[in-house]
Amino acid sequence: MARKSLKAKEPVRLRFKQLANGNKSIYLDIYQNGKRQYDFLKLYIIPERTATDRTQNEQTLRAANAIKSQRVIELAKGTAGLTPQQGNKILLVEWLLNYPRTQAQQSNKLRLLDAATAKALELFAGKSTKLADADRDFCAGFAHFLTNTYKGRTGALTASSARAYYVRFVCALNVAVRNGIIAQNPNTQLCSSDKIKVPASQRCYLTKEELQRVIEAQPDYDQRYMAAAQATKQAFLFCCFCGLRISDVRRLTWANIAESKGKKRIEIRMQKTQEMLYVPISQQAQAYMPERGAAADGDKVFCNLANSYETISAHVRQLAAAAGINKHVTFHTARHTFATLLLTEGADLYTTSKLLGHADITTTQIYAKIVDAKKQEAVSLLDNIF
Repeated sequence: MARKSLKAKEPVRLRFKQLANGNKSIYLDIYQNGKRQYDFLKLYIIPERTATDRTQNEQTLRAANAIKSQRVIELAKGTAGLTPQQGNKILLVEWLLNYPRTQAQQSNKLRLLDAATAKALELFAGKSTKLADADRDFCAGFAHFLTNTYKGRTGALTASSARAYYVRFVCALNVAVRNGIIAQNPNTQLCSSDKIKVPASQRCYLTKEELQRVIEAQPDYDQRYMAAAQATKQAFLFCCFCGLRISDVRRLTWANIAESKGKKRIEIRMQKTQEMLYVPISQQAQAYMPERGAAADGDKVFCNLANSYETISAHVRQLAAAAGINKHVTFHTARHTFATLLLTEGADLYTTSKLLGHADITTTQIYAKIVDAKKQEAVSLLDNIF
């Protein structure tokens, strides 16, 4: 009698948890030595309404399967007794260049930043440093090296750049902890004095008077690029009244514009955070939306925007110059303008935070400080009235 072949149980499986917002959270179901554990990857499958959604889901699944494959290899090595302490065998610089990234961490900009951070780490500690060598003193030393010693291609790093490098280093350590390669992230042991301090960033925004001048401005655009330049002005003003980032307004399709009882709102997954954003579209914002006409759901709302962000930035600079504004105006200034206008007109901080899609209200508080400073400045005008 032939024996039945026994199929080995797969030690790591991809599973999905249905969320209330319609998304599915991806997690790993890991079974080893009679014990089961779950590892939530912070990756999400979204409802497929457009071709873009399908493409995004395919990329997400590829990322999840890559993490799963690595975990299977790690478990196999652990079972064979090859890597009882993996952090003692993995090179820190190599890990920073090759650690598994979630979909939100896949951008070329972040990968280039990881490569730059790896180069700084190599100069600080050499190529042979292992993950396990990164203790509290190592982290403090690397932070000091970035802020006081390291020089990039253009010289010493600014505080913001030094902090950006250090944050990527910390992110890589966090992934190593999640993957069971090191027990804990030594960065958590640093005291405040060891951390890189960054001056409060300046938020360039337009006042109501400056915004009015931008609305009325008629820049002398090159006729060859007139359609793209006018689309930039239209999109910029639209964002001044809804707060979208340039990355999202460029992806905005008519499928992202929902309408109910005569009211319109934006429903879009933010590219930066991968979180859903729901923003009612005010009448002011609607005034700068193109006519839909016969456009399909998958067509872009601002279809004439230039493909290059550098070109869009140049059009914004021309617009600001034509309006007689001497500030460093970028497309992101529109988002800052939206936030400060809301708070100036009396919107509460929590609502403003939700409209901007901030995960942490402390980020929104920066705008509240701007508004408070403007109020103090206005009241000070009365100091010498008599």
